[in-house]
Amino acid sequence: MSVGERIGHVLRGAAIGVAEAIPGVSGGTIALVTGVYERLIASAGHLISAVRYAVGDVPRGQGWTRSGEQFRQVHWGVIIPLALGMLPGLLLAAALLEPMLEEYPEQTRGLFFGLVLASVLVPISMIGKPWRGRDVFAVVAATIAAFVLTGLPSASIDPNPLIVLLAASVAVCALVLPGVSGSFLLLTVGLYEPTIEAVNNRDFGYLGVFAAGMLIGLTLFVKLLQYLLEHHRRVTLAVMTGVIVGSLRALWPWQTDDRGLLAPGGNALSVLLLLLLGVAVVAVMVVIEQRRLRRAALDVTQEESPELRTHH
Repeated sequence: MSVGERIGHVLRGAAIGVAEAIPGVSGGTIALVTGVYERLIASAGHLISAVRYAVGDVPRGQGWTRSGEQFRQVHWGVIIPLALGMLPGLLLAAALLEPMLEEYPEQTRGLFFGLVLASVLVPISMIGKPWRGRDVFAVVAATIAAFVLTGLPSASIDPNPLIVLLAASVAVCALVLPGVSGSFLLLTVGLYEPTIEAVNNRDFGYLGVFAAGMLIGLTLFVKLLQYLLEHHRRVTLAVMTGVIVGSLRALWPWQTDDRGLLAPGGNALSVLLLLLLGVAVVAVMVVIEQRRLRRAALDVTQEESPELRTHH
């Protein structure tokens, strides 16, 4: 892997980290748009299996061998740069996002709305044609469910360690499930502000409990999602599409404090311009990723065919 590709993965990780701090925007959606989603899920699944074999099968004599096989299947050249980029992205977004949402809430949500709206085309294109009845049903059902859930009013609960642990184990699903926003889930249960404050104040006690919850959630959820992508790919992508569409409700620019939807206000033009900017940003990201994939496919073809390589 070239230095340029590694830098690209660091930037992708930074974008995912930024998304994780934005209520209504899913890090999984950004991973899908930037082309690292399936490698991320596969690597997480292999990593979990490696740890399980190392812990559970060592007494029977085969644990280290099977664990090593799983570790070698992890896309380390992708995972490590992504991780290196995610932390700075998350810290930067945590520091800048709160004043933006307080001073320019409609414009900020408009930008995010455009980002997510354009992202819907990615899982749709991955499903391919023709669409079947169950694909359409999965999209509609997931859209309705996400629309209803994102309309729930915010709660306020005491951030004791057990609550933080449980909330983190659920919110981490957003890292691997496009359309589900972990920060929005935290906002719904009243833990978004305490979590952002813990990040900004470097509250390592809170963050340690949160990290433990994330590890539990990943362990329980990733293997299931990996299985669904391998054995029920079309329906799984259809559900992801519906969740992304339904989650747009959370990003509608004009809302009441209880998440009631309002008609566009007097700032509609500025919001629309930022919405279009968000669409354009995702469109550029998709085009860049498609070109990268075409170049990679051409390189593989040339390596496999000496005649084609000589011709070029």
